[in-house]
Amino acid sequence: MATRIDEDITFRKLEVLLEFMEAGSLARTAERLGTSAVSVHRALHSLESGVRCALFRMEGRNLLPNEAAQALADVAREVLRTMEQGIRSTRQVAGYAADRIRIGSLYSLTSGTVPALLMALKLRKPDIQAELVLGSNADLLQKLRDGAVDAALIGQPEATPDLEEQVLFEDEMFFATPVDSPRARLPFIDLSDCAGERFVSLAEGFATRTRFVEAFREAGFEPQIAMSTGDIFSLMNLVGGGIGCTLLPGRIRPVLPSSVQLVPLEPRYRMRQPVCAVFLKSRERDPNLLSLLAACRTYTSQLAERPASDPRRG
Repeated sequence: MATRIDEDITFRKLEVLLEFMEAGSLARTAERLGTSAVSVHRALHSLESGVRCALFRMEGRNLLPNEAAQALADVAREVLRTMEQGIRSTRQVAGYAADRIRIGSLYSLTSGTVPALLMALKLRKPDIQAELVLGSNADLLQKLRDGAVDAALIGQPEATPDLEEQVLFEDEMFFATPVDSPRARLPFIDLSDCAGERFVSLAEGFATRTRFVEAFREAGFEPQIAMSTGDIFSLMNLVGGGIGCTLLPGRIRPVLPSSVQLVPLEPRYRMRQPVCAVFLKSRERDPNLLSLLAACRTYTSQLAERPASDPRRG
């Protein structure tokens, strides 16, 4: 049967012992640890009680370690090192790695929002390594709940009591058409006049696809879908190539091909698309996620300071 370790022996007291062995005096140890000499002496004395043997001797007014103290210190270094590695491994398994964060993102956010957030995050945690995972709203929400990503940058999901949200900005949907199309010269688009158009769209699960469906439901007809794709950059190229029209969020304007024109929708069809950073409420105290949350708030504040005409506002 394993020997029970006395409750007087704790990791904190072993740390005090190692500091004392290096500092050489109660006063210097207390100064390094930000405590009092009395507290240091009490911790060392309780270690003696825990191991049930003398660890120190008095020489004048000085407390000196003996060979038993040195033996315990050697073991303490190894124990603390092993425990530190064990905690790090445990946090990695749970997705709380101190030096790594996995961020899920929509494709459309990679040209502006993601780089800005990563730069702001690096300012707060210079040593952190970020891994980017791209996907649709539905896919990233599932990965978040499965622990495959730590946070996700997505279109605001419907009621999700298990998630914390931080709105980054609100985007507006536009009608996307080839630049040489007659519709490209209109001041706005009445979707009810577009029943004869061919359309392209994102696959199901994307926030932009959801807004696409809602808009045409309001227009009173089901659009003719010539092709669907799994990323927004391919979707823009399909529009530019004349395969069909679609609806796109304004945030893609900085990377829009010259062959594609965005036209505002008639007011009754206009809709906003909030974009959020989300993570599990169960991880709301994770230091990495708190740093990401702070970076998100900084990003949102910077967007608010830009003029309304700036395409980077989303």
